[in-house]
Amino acid sequence: MRIAGIMSGTSLDGIDVAVIDVNGRKWELVEFQSAPYSKQLKARILNASNRVTHTAEISRLNFELGERYAAAVLALKTKSIDLIGCHGQTIFHERGNTLQIGEPAVLAERTEIPVVSNFRTRDIAAGGQGAPLVPFVDYLLWADKKLLRVALNIGGIANITVLPPGAKPEEIVAFDTGPGNMVIDQLALIITKGKQDFDKDGKLFRKGQPNMALLAKLLKAKYYKQQPPKSAGREQYGKEFIEAMIATGETPLNLLATATLLTASSIATAIQRYAGGPVDEVIVAGGGAHNPHLMSHLAALLPGTTVAPSSHYGVPVDAKEAIAFALLANETWARRPGNLPSATGASRPVILGNITY
Repeated sequence: MRIAGIMSGTSLDGIDVAVIDVNGRKWELVEFQSAPYSKQLKARILNASNRVTHTAEISRLNFELGERYAAAVLALKTKSIDLIGCHGQTIFHERGNTLQIGEPAVLAERTEIPVVSNFRTRDIAAGGQGAPLVPFVDYLLWADKKLLRVALNIGGIANITVLPPGAKPEEIVAFDTGPGNMVIDQLALIITKGKQDFDKDGKLFRKGQPNMALLAKLLKAKYYKQQPPKSAGREQYGKEFIEAMIATGETPLNLLATATLLTASSIATAIQRYAGGPVDEVIVAGGGAHNPHLMSHLAALLPGTTVAPSSHYGVPVDAKEAIAFALLANETWARRPGNLPSATGASRPVILGNITY
């Protein structure tokens, strides 16, 4: 079966589409493409995510994103696609409440391909948080009989999946550790006056100095002490968080350097607290894998552990989550559960998503 997975994450970089061929639980990447959001569209989604948008605008965005998802699929070189798995664009997420937009009916109508969407809500109905969902795929990809591995995704939010050697699905621990690129990206926009929405190659980091006292204060937030399962979003690390950082009077460049260490430190602390022993390998995917300073700080905070991008393990760092939702769509199509209750807090495994024919 040939499946296209679509992912547009909280970093608001754009639309990632991965096409895979699936045979049972085995898969092979056929094509990967990414279509960036325009500055105007990104601003509109940010307004919706920051709760300053009328419901009329949310409805417009819902249908417009459906059209853009369809255009991204139709632009692929690969044409013989049997199924689409679309995560949608998250504009709100908290415990027991979530909303992803990007109308699946539009996507199905334009492509004439069945669409699996709305993955999170069934898990929430079963008592979970609807996130993180990718740990199920992490388990399929990287569980090992001998190695203690941690799958790490650094998107807008960072999340980990702890994979003990020989672990069963119910023994997997996975959760959002806190900010990934979200805080860094927002500060990059401020520093460059809207010209750059991320810290390309970590160049902005090198111009600042981390405020270690502020970092220590930020790391005392209740979220980092909260026991998993837990999930985070723009509600914790969006506009209000940035405004509070700026209110400290520190320069934006120093705040960005501090935010980079906040991401690395919160990830490392979570791994050390919940891995249950010395970690052999941390497999990193997501946009944060491209930030050399973030990666080097993470490696320094985890001595004795191999910290490497997922591309070293056969999965391109930018394609990982799109691949994941293609695989989750395959589970739904086969009527198999696609959540890990140990990660989401759900009362039981459930079949995820809605299917639009």
